[in-house]
Amino acid sequence: MSEGDVQILLVEDNPRDVELTLHALRKEKLANNVEVARDGEEALDFLFCRGKYAGRNGKNQPRLVLLDLKLPKVDGLQVLREIKNQPSTQAIPVVILTSSREEKDMVSGYKLGVNAYIQKPVDFEQFREMIKEVGLFWLVVNQPPPLAAFQPK
Repeated sequence: MSEGDVQILLVEDNPRDVELTLHALRKEKLANNVEVARDGEEALDFLFCRGKYAGRNGKNQPRLVLLDLKLPKVDGLQVLREIKNQPSTQAIPVVILTSSREEKDMVSGYKLGVNAYIQKPVDFEQFREMIKEVGLFWLVVNQPPPLAAFQPK
């Protein structure tokens, strides 16, 4: 992995949750290459190299997307739908991190192909520990998809 590669795309509009997530990842030395998108449209622009990300190399996709559901412009489920419908992004692991306790959100997320669905703990220490575990699993333990997984059939 080269220096400019993004390992995590964090899609979160709440500044407090962004800071808590980045703090937890930094503490575990997992935050070297994190890109933050503050709404669903920005996340899709990043992933599909549009708008202000038009010059980004689309071959360097993140190893993990941490996705909130309640987002401005384009909601999290629509972002997930677009990620999983495109051959260039469908192999990227997506973890929904949300405060939603709605069963319909969970059902929709899994039907659309989410890799994990995690409810954000309210307690700071529990939140930090959860982010640590998510980061360690997806960036250290889990084998990322090979490049062939991103090629059209």
